[in-house]
Amino acid sequence: MIDIQLLRDNPELVKENIRKKFEDQKLPLVDEVLELDQKFRSSKKEGDEIRAKRNSLSKQIGALMGQGKKEEAEAVKAEVKAGAARLEELEKLEAEYQSEIKKRMMVIPNIIDPSVPIGKNDSENVERERFGEPIVPDYEIPYHVDIMESLNGIDLDSARKTSGNGFYYLMGDVARLHSAILTYARDFMIDRGFTYVIPPFMIHGDVVNGVMSFDEMTNMMYKIEGEDLYLIGTSEHSMIGRFIDTIIDEKVLPYTLTSYSPCFRKEVGAHGIEERGVYRIHQFEKQEMIVVCKPEDSMMWYDRLWKNTVDFFRTLDIPVRTIECCSGDLADLKVKSCDVEAWSPRQKKYFEVGSCSNLGDAQARRLQIRIQGDDKRKYFAHTLNNTVVAPPRMLIAFLENNYQVDGSILIPEVLQPYMGGKKVLVPSTK
Repeated sequence: MIDIQLLRDNPELVKENIRKKFEDQKLPLVDEVLELDQKFRSSKKEGDEIRAKRNSLSKQIGALMGQGKKEEAEAVKAEVKAGAARLEELEKLEAEYQSEIKKRMMVIPNIIDPSVPIGKNDSENVERERFGEPIVPDYEIPYHVDIMESLNGIDLDSARKTSGNGFYYLMGDVARLHSAILTYARDFMIDRGFTYVIPPFMIHGDVVNGVMSFDEMTNMMYKIEGEDLYLIGTSEHSMIGRFIDTIIDEKVLPYTLTSYSPCFRKEVGAHGIEERGVYRIHQFEKQEMIVVCKPEDSMMWYDRLWKNTVDFFRTLDIPVRTIECCSGDLADLKVKSCDVEAWSPRQKKYFEVGSCSNLGDAQARRLQIRIQGDDKRKYFAHTLNNTVVAPPRMLIAFLENNYQVDGSILIPEVLQPYMGGKKVLVPSTK
């Protein structure tokens, strides 16, 4: 949510930003907000005048009563009563105007950073940099589920019976590998100075509305029936929600946090749920990075966050690249975002394994997360998030890039301590 003062001062800038995101249907919202805001401010001004007059008249009543001028005092009381009725009407109007303004402000997109490439959708995202040499071996790489099944490591059929499509049982060495990657990711981020957190996996509706747009919520979140609770789609939701309605001492910033959580997503949309595979699923686990910082530091942290993910994957010798999200592919709260994509030797292309986002003060403004400096001035924090790793999707890249001609899987040295010293996984079936 942008600052309404910006919209008042420069509505054309806000409209141009909407055009850059190819959301022209939202252009009328700017003029609607301006009109409602004018009505709100007029009502508030009249209300303030009535309150000031009421205070003055109340003093007159006391003076008149003290002078024994009861009739004159009663006339003034009648004037106060009439003002009270009008004030009640104005306060009701103010609340209605505020509600309508907020409803529109919540869907007006955040102002994107000038460096964001302009494009309609993800087909116009821009490759920025590659790390590691993508290799295609001279032998066939099987589909990732076939690799897992050769290791007796996955059961999709049973999961369909218990839960439906989009769920899975991981077993044996594959399940252990899944946990090893998450544990290694936790230690990797702790070594980089981040504080490890395990957050709540369910959050209230006001937190959901604070951390994401309405469209995202509709497509992602599972609601607990009969309760004001939602299953988180990523730990960022509850991690940022932790700071709701807080004033943070400037001296303690930045908060640099890394969190583990399961994630639950409806995955409504064009992609749909895979019948066979673990790329797009309803349930997965993830290690995340979250930063709460001063506005002037957020772009520096943005670059550090995505580089952490690149470095993590490179320690596992997985080639990756970064993709800058264009304006039309940015969620409405985001100022700037990039995806980290891992190399798939089977498909001979890269695929998304993580996303890094700078949300500016959008979440902080919605959740009232403010910073107080030494001069006692209060201002909104900036929030950022980034995926460290999200298996089982990351398992696809791991298994393909470490697959050997005999069907075995090499375990990189950094991961071996988390696998009980194992250096290779050997298929049990052919």
